Amino acid sequence: MRLPIKSALFSAIVVLILGGLILGLRLTQQGTQLTVVGAETETFVWLAAGAITIFIYSLFRAQISSGIANIPRFTGLVNRFEQVRDIKALRLAFMALIILGAFIFPFYTSRSHIDLGTLVLIYVMLGLGLNIVVGLAGLLDLGYVGFYAVGAYTYALLAMYFSVGFWTGLAAAGVMAAIFGFLLGFPVLRLRGDYLAIVTLGFGEIIRILLNNWTEFTGGPRGIGNIPKPTLFGLEFNRRASEGAQTFHDYFGFAYNTNHRVIFLYLLALVLVLITLFVINRMMRMPLGRSWEAMREDEIACRALGMNPTHIKLTAFTIGAIFAGFAGSFFAARQGFISPESFTFIESAIILAIVVLGGMGSQVGVILAAIAMTVLPELAREFNEYRMLLFGLMMVLMMIWRPQGLVPMHRPHVELKS
Repeated sequence: MRLPIKSALFSAIVVLILGGLILGLRLTQQGTQLTVVGAETETFVWLAAGAITIFIYSLFRAQISSGIANIPRFTGLVNRFEQVRDIKALRLAFMALIILGAFIFPFYTSRSHIDLGTLVLIYVMLGLGLNIVVGLAGLLDLGYVGFYAVGAYTYALLAMYFSVGFWTGLAAAGVMAAIFGFLLGFPVLRLRGDYLAIVTLGFGEIIRILLNNWTEFTGGPRGIGNIPKPTLFGLEFNRRASEGAQTFHDYFGFAYNTNHRVIFLYLLALVLVLITLFVINRMMRMPLGRSWEAMREDEIACRALGMNPTHIKLTAFTIGAIFAGFAGSFFAARQGFISPESFTFIESAIILAIVVLGGMGSQVGVILAAIAMTVLPELAREFNEYRMLLFGLMMVLMMIWRPQGLVPMHRPHVELKS
């Protein structure tokens, strides 16, 4: 059997060149000049090890893939997992256990972990919303962060100019994001693929530049601060209540604790995620959800069956934008300060990566990918400067080994025996 030596050698050389330029060299300032300094010997040892690994894998890739596929235990484990997944009672019990653990989690952990959990839930909500547009409807959206920004600024501006509370602002943010999603849907009705991606990318950048330049209204680069925090039926989580209000700890007779607000924000985000999951899951079972998937598979066939692609695309953009608006308003309330720099293109890229890594159309996959994309960088802070490099490497590896995502979307189907 002929081995692809040339291809393997080329892959190893590319790894050495790119890795040497990115990891092996760095700029340092000496006085008023920038000088190029080489990395430590350990870095080059790791680069050489990585290049050798890539060479060996590229050389024996076919044998490795076939060997893994032919392992009886591996095949049996996958089949057994699929059988267990199809048992409804076990699936419901597992879901209930996970939800119960999520509610208990903030009462037995530190404040930093609760904050990280809240951030994970925000990205889960964003990933689920974009999953409607990209995963279910098959419309590539690179400007989803624009709806996220619209939701955040809607609540912040209403609170600043009209003293609107969080719950009213949450609904207003969802409505405003839906309007923007509906308006974006019209220009892209006849577009698909790369052209659709370019238009949506432009939309996200237009929103950010508008927020940055409209200084009189949005504050421009200064952003908006002192955004009101959510309250529990009018009970505030401050040490002292504002005029005409009451604090949470005074009402229930607790001692004041700053963790009360953090736990409340986490639980609120968890409830919003559960509502998002419920609504999207119901929509997927409705004719609307079926039409999204049908258009994703073949738009021409949809037209032949009498479906209206205009209606399908507009509903996908509108409903997907609603959840981004909810996430944006919650983000503004949690942070207390927002600026256009919070809504750059990299945010859209991360949300899109969550959908792709999790599995197009898969809700469980989106949740797992959101946890991985948010928690792993926090666990490896020493690699923070190489975060985007590791991010790109993970995407490449996923596209090679599991292009369908971590947890592919499972649909009931019937197969005819050959």
